[in-house]
Amino acid sequence: MIAKLKICGMKDPLNIRDAVALKPDYLGFIFYPASKRFIADLDPVVIRQIPLPVKTTGVFVNEELDVVKKAIADYQLKAVQLHGQESPDYCRALSNDAEVIKAFGIDAAFNFASLKPYEDAADYFLFDTQTAEHGGSGKTFSWQLLEQYKMDKPYFLSGGIGPESVASLKQLSDHRLYAIDVNSRFETVPGFKNIEELTKFKNHTMSYFVNEKGYYGDFGGAYIPEMLYPNVEELRENYLKIINDADFQKEFHALLKDYVGRPSPLYLAKRLSARYNANIFLKREDLNHTGAHKINNTIGQILLAERLGKKRIIAETGAGQHGVATATVCALRGLECVIYMGEIDIHRQAPNVARMKMLGATVVSAVSGSKTLKDATNEAMRDWINNPVDTHYIIGSVVGPHPYPDMVSIFQSVISEETKKQLLEQTGNDQPDYVLACVGGGSNAMGMFYHFIDDEKVKLVAVEAAGKGVSSGFSAATTYLGKEGVLHGSRSILMQTADGQVVEPHSVSAGLDYPGIGPQHAHLFKTTRAEYVSITDDESLQAGLLCTQLEGIIPAIESAHALAHLEKMTFTGGENVVVCLSGRGDKDMDTYMKYFGL
Repeated sequence: MIAKLKICGMKDPLNIRDAVALKPDYLGFIFYPASKRFIADLDPVVIRQIPLPVKTTGVFVNEELDVVKKAIADYQLKAVQLHGQESPDYCRALSNDAEVIKAFGIDAAFNFASLKPYEDAADYFLFDTQTAEHGGSGKTFSWQLLEQYKMDKPYFLSGGIGPESVASLKQLSDHRLYAIDVNSRFETVPGFKNIEELTKFKNHTMSYFVNEKGYYGDFGGAYIPEMLYPNVEELRENYLKIINDADFQKEFHALLKDYVGRPSPLYLAKRLSARYNANIFLKREDLNHTGAHKINNTIGQILLAERLGKKRIIAETGAGQHGVATATVCALRGLECVIYMGEIDIHRQAPNVARMKMLGATVVSAVSGSKTLKDATNEAMRDWINNPVDTHYIIGSVVGPHPYPDMVSIFQSVISEETKKQLLEQTGNDQPDYVLACVGGGSNAMGMFYHFIDDEKVKLVAVEAAGKGVSSGFSAATTYLGKEGVLHGSRSILMQTADGQVVEPHSVSAGLDYPGIGPQHAHLFKTTRAEYVSITDDESLQAGLLCTQLEGIIPAIESAHALAHLEKMTFTGGENVVVCLSGRGDKDMDTYMKYFGL
């Protein structure tokens, strides 16, 4: 599946405006006079005014270096694409001015070893069809030739890609494929694009879900120690077969209905609605057995573990809700249960610790690092390495090595599946205008987003924990503070120092006190499919009190983060807004009482 789109060969101002509205990742302008798509006398202001995140890209062929640098400055280009015989040193000379995309014409005679000198000189390669015209030919080269490409450098795929290429593109599963470059096959005349066809193409090729390699665009994968490989590979090979089995589905949904108490209500909060001038619906995951959405996932994973022959269950927990949910299903099925929990979280979530112990679980304190969720996850991973045969690790969020992010999101997708049906019954329309959910690792949010992701009319809003403020040094606002890297077995976005050490997060809510986000969230953030915002400790606690006093519902502090963002939104009246109330506030009463002096 394709994560990014580049539209190249633009030169008409009105057509450029319409292309920008599609929000491609890159928009290309050809500075090569011999091209039929040469921008000629296009006013630089037209290009300079194109807003991010669209990256304006200048295409050059054997141009003088000073000319390219001047064009970058005059047109405020964000990237350059080099189609001639430019050397590695030439590419390096531009690397501080813009992203460098080095293009190569591919045919059966191309020597992929010739790319090696460019590996550290260019940000990306671009593979186009070999022609004398340096691109724009409308001809496609054999993509099978890319099997000879052995480097890790991500690349753009170009050359004759048109509306009819969708099915073929969907068969590609190379995680190095960074973007596709379209041009002449979408034109009515050279330099003028068919916007309707481009719209269809973008909608059909963009995927927000996992590919065969376990990646969501640039994120995901399985970065694991060799000793864990058999465990993870066993899951990867079997999880979809097990989940999709008719007997599994029957047992899973029976337990969700009769044991968990699903469907959870979709409640129109009338007093909150009056306050915000919109129809505020609360998806009441707090009413599930054990008090949160976490039970949806643990029910699914315990059934899967049994079918894999596992006798011992381990888990990590922050707020304690996942720990309680895991201990609950282990008690239900008679399996040994060990829960890892940060020492700080054990103290601030004492009622949940007592519940886990009462359910028969062994609670192990994580005393390293920040003594919170990250460290509990580290300890659980170590346990799994030491007990690879009989133990299943029930990861509680959409994090970890593939297939965990996909598996957990599938089990949590019941949230949005029910919401669509309930909205249709209550409003006559299964499409809300907005969907809001809090995000730590992000399982309740992914469950809430799941069945709306491909419907871009629905605005997805993910609310992270700003802690004491995003610039305070005490925050868990991952997308604001983080950068790409690897955490707990997958490539994602995480808070880290310049040399890659994890930065300790902070949040008043134990469930959001995590330095990263799940890889699918990272993909939704990077592709701008979802908006990621942050809420402070104080704002979340005030929102929790407001919900309590207006609706008689005490929310978990995690959920209160999502409610708090309503204060920052403006509605015209009549919008349907769904907020995932991921858990109940019983576990947080001590925090609420101390903060408000109750």
